[in-house]
This record gives sequence, C-alpha cells and structure tokens, in this order.
Amino acid sequence: MIGTAQADRPVSITGLGCRVPDRVVTNDELATFVDTSDEWILERTGIRERRFADESEALSDLALPACHAALAQAGLEGVDIDLLIVATVTPDMMFPSTAAVLADQLGAATAAAYDLSAGCTGFVYGVAQAYGMLASGLAHRALVVGGDVLSRILDWDDRSTLVLFGDGAGAVVLEASAEPGFIGFELGADGGGGENLWLPGSGSRVFDTTEKYVKMNGREVFRFATRILVQSAEELLEQCEVSIDDVDLYIPHQANMRIIDHATKKLGVAPDRVVINVDRFGNTSSGSIPLALADAAADGRLRPGTLVLMTGMGAGLTWGSALIRWTKEMAA
Repeated sequence: MIGTAQADRPVSITGLGCRVPDRVVTNDELATFVDTSDEWILERTGIRERRFADESEALSDLALPACHAALAQAGLEGVDIDLLIVATVTPDMMFPSTAAVLADQLGAATAAAYDLSAGCTGFVYGVAQAYGMLASGLAHRALVVGGDVLSRILDWDDRSTLVLFGDGAGAVVLEASAEPGFIGFELGADGGGGENLWLPGSGSRVFDTTEKYVKMNGREVFRFATRILVQSAEELLEQCEVSIDDVDLYIPHQANMRIIDHATKKLGVAPDRVVINVDRFGNTSSGSIPLALADAAADGRLRPGTLVLMTGMGAGLTWGSALIRWTKEMAA
C-alpha cells in the first residue's frame, strides 16, 4: 500500500523519547559464548556493542520512561492520550497487551491500546496507523512505541543471530498540527519469505522443536533487505513527488552496517545525511528507528523544516517507509 497524507488534516510528531538498558554487551563478551571475535563482528556488521536488559526488565520497563519523555516534550500527560500503539515482537506477555499495561501505568484510562507485530518494521507500521486514525478524526492524540527485548529470544549458541541484536525502546507523540508533518507512507509484506526470519513455536502452530529462538537465513534476509530498503524509499519519493536530493535526513532500519551502506549508495544519499547508531545498539528491531530519531535530535540534526525519510524492513517479511517534514523544536 502507498499513499500521501491528507492536506486538510495535518498531523505531526510533537514528542520523542527513548530508553535503552544500562547493561552494555561488547563483542569481546559475546566471544566468550560463541566462536567469534570483535574483529569478525565489526567487519561483517559494523556493531561494536549493544544493550541487553537484565532479568527484571520487560519491554514495558523500557517503554514507560520513553513514553514519559515523549509526553513531557509534547507538553502532555497520559490522560491526554486516546490511542496507544506498541510495535513489538517481544511484549511483556501475549495478553494483556503491553500497550494496555502502559496505558494503565500512564493514566490513559480511556485510550484504545493494542500491540502490533510487524517485525523490525513495526514502528513505521504503528506511526502509519496512528496517523490514519488522527487524520480521520477517530483519535486526537496518539502515543506510538517501538521497542523490543530481543535478548530474551536469542539462541546463545547461534553466532549468526546472537551478535546482531540488542534491546531498546522509543516513543513518539502524534497530534493534529497547524503545519503538515506527515507527507506519505509505503508499506508492504511478503509472507512467502517469512521462514527466512522467524520464531517457530511462539504461537498456536505446533513444531517438532520446543526451542523458541530467533532463526534466520542470513543470506536471504540480506538479499531482501538490500533490495527492499531502496525500492520502498524510491517508490514513496516518487509517489510524493520528492527528490532524494531534497531529503535532509535518511533514517534506515539499523540492521547491519553493510545493508545501510548499500542502501545509502543506491539511493544516492550523502553520508552526512544518514543517521547511524547500529555500532552502539545493534539491531533493536522496532526500537531501531525511534532510537535513531532521538540520536538525530541530540545531535541537533532534527529541526523544524527537516525533511526526514524513514525506511524499515524485517520479519514477516515486512517493509515500510514514511516521509515527514519535522515541525517540532527538539530538545537535545
């Protein structure tokens, strides 16, 4: 699906917050569990370290402070929110939803709240859904969380997945605004490729093995990612009649430095316009893009008028892009 925003109902992001666990896990530490090294990981992924939650931390524990920060920046309280979407593949539990748990903790007693599963593309899906509800008038203020605690579902004997992922969460507030923020979205999914990145045994389908760990065909996921990041971005820019040269900030999903480099070169984006934090956080799935947005804000690169292109891809297989004109002054 692809489309441009409704000009008569402008919606913008007015608040942004993030949270990562305190525990830093280096490549050298992972080398004590699997046959790898700092040099091997860095050369193939660009990742130096990542954050892992401790045993007492669930997704809501990371998401809650991110939500508080986003609400404070927007000048709102939880009671002001009437829609709360949590994009994740690692909720606190299957039910109640993590979104419902957060709504209760935030005092958003009348908010519609639900979890959304779209793999690493989840944040883009969630923002697109929230935009649609606000643009239609069904909701008035939304809080969208993207986050995962992937360390809970990693096989610590599998080098191919253990070195890639990390934990973290980010949140944004969406509101009606005087200036148009969202310009357009492109979303898609290919269930036929789902078995290349999946979590068998995590639902009602019975499998022979009881191991509930992430399993990935790295070669096929790499081929998919390098193609779809470029394709999704180009199709959206064409739909919105915007040139890549007009994009001030490109925020790709932080999956792997080689994938980001490939997409950047194919799209023709100058390196100084690309936000990269995969070296510090690894692949945080749905938390990837909001964490990168927070980094851009901290660096002073996210200012009113900045044209931002965000593109994600992940399990499903899913993909999605969003084009935004930033309208809010961001605190560092």
